[in-house]
Amino acid sequence: MVVVVKIGTSSITVAGGAIDAAAITKLCAEVASVRQEGHQVVVVTSGAISAGLPPLGFSGRRPADLATLQAVAAVGQSHLMQVYNVALASLGLVGGQVLLAPLDFVHRKQYLHARQTLQRLLELGVVPIVNENDAVADDEIRYGDNDRLAALVAHLVRADLLVLLTDTPGLLTADPRLDEGASLIEEIVEVDHELEAVAGGAGSRAGSGGMASKLASAKIAAWSGVRVVIAAAGRDGVLVDALAGRAGVGTVVRPHDRRLAARKLWIAFAVKASGTVVVDEGAKRALVERQTSLLPAGVVEVQGSFDAEDAVEIAGPDGTVFAKGLARHPARRVKEWAGRQTSTLPPELAHEVVHRDDLVVLP
Repeated sequence: MVVVVKIGTSSITVAGGAIDAAAITKLCAEVASVRQEGHQVVVVTSGAISAGLPPLGFSGRRPADLATLQAVAAVGQSHLMQVYNVALASLGLVGGQVLLAPLDFVHRKQYLHARQTLQRLLELGVVPIVNENDAVADDEIRYGDNDRLAALVAHLVRADLLVLLTDTPGLLTADPRLDEGASLIEEIVEVDHELEAVAGGAGSRAGSGGMASKLASAKIAAWSGVRVVIAAAGRDGVLVDALAGRAGVGTVVRPHDRRLAARKLWIAFAVKASGTVVVDEGAKRALVERQTSLLPAGVVEVQGSFDAEDAVEIAGPDGTVFAKGLARHPARRVKEWAGRQTSTLPPELAHEVVHRDDLVVLP
C-alpha cells in the first residue's frame, strides 16, 4: 500500500517555534515500522515558517509581511529537513525534500512532473518529505495549510491511505476545551455541513489549519478514493494501527467509489471562489444532467468581482450553490452578456462563461 501521512506544525514544534526533534524522531520511527511491513510512505510536513523564527530572533513572534514570512520559511525549511534527515538516517532511511504548491496540481505538465518525481523517489526507497513551497508562495502562506496539499498528494501518488496527524484523538463531537463530554467520532461516511459545523475553525496558534481544514482535506481525499484517518500524532503505533484499521485509532473517513480528476479536485475543493454566477433552472439542468458548458443565456445574476480564470460558484434560482468552475471572462463581461444568446455575442471571443472542462458539479 501507499500511505501519505501529514503532520502539523503544533505536533512537531515546541513553544517559540523551535523544532521538537523527539516528535520528528517518533514520526520517522512510525514510518520505518510501516515500511518494514512492505508499504511505501510519503510524509507531508508543516513547520517551516515556525522553525525559521528562532534562528532569526523572532522568538515565536510571527511576522505579518509576506516578504519576511518567505525569508523565514527559507531558513526554517533547511532546519526542518536537517532534523528529518538525521532521524531517518538513524533508522537506515533516506529522506528526499519535495516542495510543492497547490497550483502544481492544476497544470497538467507540472502535475505529471511531480508524480514522476515522487514515484521515482518511492521506487528508490526514499521517504519523500513534502512541504508547500512557502519561500516563494503567496496565497499559500496567507490562506493555505498543508492538509489540502496532503490530500492532493494522496491523489497524485494514488495512495490507499491518508493519515492526518494532529494534537487531538480525531474529530470530536464538540470542542473538548468547552465541553468535557466531547467524544470521538470514529467513522464518517459522508462529510456534510453538520460535521463541518462541529469541526469549527482554526486550531492552534502555531499552525494555519485546524480540524475544519482536516475535514476539508478528508473530503478531497474521499473523492479521490482514498481512505482517511485523522488521529493523534502522540499515539504509539498510530500509523501501524491506522493501516490495520484498528478501532479507536482516530476518525476514519470512508472513500467514495467515484474518483474526481486532480484538476477538478483542485477546482472543487482547494481554490477559493471569487464570486457567484446565478443561473436559471434550464441552465442548471443542462449542467447537472448533460454536463454542458455554462453559456451566457442561462445566467440571471453575477455576484462579486472576479477576473478570467478565477474560480466562481454557480448557484441555482434558489441561491443554492451546486457547482464550481473557472470563469472564462471577468465579472463585468459576464454581467454584460447575461441572458444573451450565443448568436448575439462577439464571434472573436470564447462564448462559454465556464467551460465544461473547468466545471465541477459539487457532491
